[in-house]
Amino acid sequence: MAGVREGQGQLVFGLDIGTRSIVGTVGYMGGGKFHVLAQYAREHDTRSMLDGQIHDIGRVGQTIRQVKEMLEADLNRKLTEVCIAAAGRVLRTVTTHAEQSFDEDHEVTEEDIYSLSTLGVEQAYEEFVKNNESEMKFYCVGYTPMRYYMNGYQIGNLEGHKVRNMAVDLIATFLPDDVVDGLYKAVEQADLHVANLTLEPIAAIQLAIPERFRMLNMALVDVGAGTSDISITKDGTITAYGMIPVAGDSLTDIIVQHCLVDFETAERIKRQAGDRENVEYQDIMGLTQTISAGEVEKILAAHVREMAKQVADCIRELNGDKSVSAVFVVGGGGTIPGYTEALSEELDIVKERVAIRGQEVMQSIEFENVNPRRDSMMVTPIGICLSYYVQSNNFIFVDFNGKRVKLYDNGRLSVADAAVQSDFSNEDLFPKRGRALTYQVNGKSRMVRGIEGEAAVIHVNDEPADIYSQVHNGDHVKVIPSTAGEAAAMELGRLPELAEQLHVVVNGTRIDLPKTASVNGRMENEFYLIQDGDDIQVRNSYTVREIAEFMDVPLGGRILVNDTPAKQDTRVYENFTLSWDVNAETTFADLEEETEEDAAKRQAAKEAAREAAAAKAAEEAARRIAGQAAGESGNMGGAAAGGSGAATRIPGPAEGPGTGFQDSCEITVVVNKLPVALNGKSNYVFVDVFSFINFDLNDSRGRSIVTQLNGRRAEYMEPLAEGDTIEIYWEGNES
Repeated sequence: MAGVREGQGQLVFGLDIGTRSIVGTVGYMGGGKFHVLAQYAREHDTRSMLDGQIHDIGRVGQTIRQVKEMLEADLNRKLTEVCIAAAGRVLRTVTTHAEQSFDEDHEVTEEDIYSLSTLGVEQAYEEFVKNNESEMKFYCVGYTPMRYYMNGYQIGNLEGHKVRNMAVDLIATFLPDDVVDGLYKAVEQADLHVANLTLEPIAAIQLAIPERFRMLNMALVDVGAGTSDISITKDGTITAYGMIPVAGDSLTDIIVQHCLVDFETAERIKRQAGDRENVEYQDIMGLTQTISAGEVEKILAAHVREMAKQVADCIRELNGDKSVSAVFVVGGGGTIPGYTEALSEELDIVKERVAIRGQEVMQSIEFENVNPRRDSMMVTPIGICLSYYVQSNNFIFVDFNGKRVKLYDNGRLSVADAAVQSDFSNEDLFPKRGRALTYQVNGKSRMVRGIEGEAAVIHVNDEPADIYSQVHNGDHVKVIPSTAGEAAAMELGRLPELAEQLHVVVNGTRIDLPKTASVNGRMENEFYLIQDGDDIQVRNSYTVREIAEFMDVPLGGRILVNDTPAKQDTRVYENFTLSWDVNAETTFADLEEETEEDAAKRQAAKEAAREAAAAKAAEEAARRIAGQAAGESGNMGGAAAGGSGAATRIPGPAEGPGTGFQDSCEITVVVNKLPVALNGKSNYVFVDVFSFINFDLNDSRGRSIVTQLNGRRAEYMEPLAEGDTIEIYWEGNES
């Protein structure tokens, strides 16, 4: 018994979980060599694995436990972590190129190279997912850097060099979830944690083809019981991996049929025929039979040839439709008589260049255990141990809200990664806002966001955590979904517009009037709760009567707004002056004494005159605007008052000395920030404004006129309403 010595380094436990047997190897790296301390192999009691796939997890787990316990007894040490390899069943590969740049010269460390390789693996996985049409879920189980680049030039080893840019060509291998998951579950049943997972051909090539031979175009064939795994080397690197699901067990099945025996007896006959002339056995009838080694070779010859042909076809496919220079064969299935000869013929190379590799490739291996095995069966188990030092590739399992979740361990896994893998809604991790409130104010849409709810409550192993907390194998993650907050609510009085005040001067005194608003055409107070979809209009004026009511004073006669005679429903805007004599006895009815017939005639005459004048002005304005819009040059003018574009209020078309007060159809609009009273018609359209403002349409100087109504482009014949806001100016000369 080798035992364990002080200072010999970290022990690595490698486990080759094969179709026929499980082989365990424990050793350590020291002095540039791998030291084997213990080996143990045990065959499956039943056919719990077929073609490299675990069919009975419980039985395979039990066999793994037996191998582990034998090794523990030999070493007198508990084994908790293990390196394993997967057979290339349904193997997929992706070749990718990954780069990393630096702002200045950077000396490359081993950690940098590992980070670059990890970047390549993640990039390969993204490409694989994008191009994978299968419904099966795949995982990356191994990768091999093919070429490194330093500042665009190929280099053998990046470490220690100063670079601005480094890159790698990398080949990554993927296997279905069920293959990987079965291996992990079987290992866990033996109370082991997977420290590293690789692919069997990757593991085998670590030992079978040293780097100094990889300049040659060679193939490695690992012939096991259920699968034949293949890898290709060229130009100093591994260029491809492949697999065929035909190996030693398919030969055993032929012996089963020929000799009428069970599988275990047929397997014994196959093995003993390799070193005995005759093999004695009992058939299913209980009769003792004898078969010669020559007869075994004869009945297997056709199938050995077919197996060799499939391997040769796969090698050619992986090698660009051409043969290789040499083939190394490892694994028990490759020792069957006639296999290497058949493979050399199928590849059309001399038979001396197809050879079984065993003890001769173990020159760098120190065996410190008693009666060590150095044959081709041990190449893959030892290679699995060596892979631990080459790449760290592992999956971890965590319990997420009672669901077992598998994660590819990149060294920085968090709660968020586990949530994504378990299909936990991303929205349930972050606080959710309540329903938003949308409404309109003076024709413009507004939104009030709902109140933010509570974030998700996260615990890792019963300790408070957050979405960035790291998770490790075996962790228990519990997430209580986030909650939605209350829906948005807002009182009318909280509108910014209503926080402002309207300032007017009444009888020489400045009065501050609160602004008011209507909702969907109805006046509401400041405590009204705005509803989704409400149409709110904020009033920017008061009538004379409303101001008197607000001041709680009587409204007398002789009312003046901006020194102009007015009525009770005349509107008063910001900074207007308003006056009336509260003691005056004159009322509106006393202003003119005339008969009803005279009043009707006078009113009709005024109405006709105003409409005629307004129509003429509208026609002239429309003609000029249309002509200017069509590009007529020289027929438009600048704005009055120095061409500023400001609209100055002028008397209406039927207004002048001696006409008296305005009638009841007067409205007030705001043109270029100044109030303008429109009168003389029963209704008004936009173009009517030009009859009431001092705006010269004959001085465009090549500019276009801009006409806006309540913040949008105006149509010339659209109706106007009390309080409308109008802008009219020459383009490039906005007042």
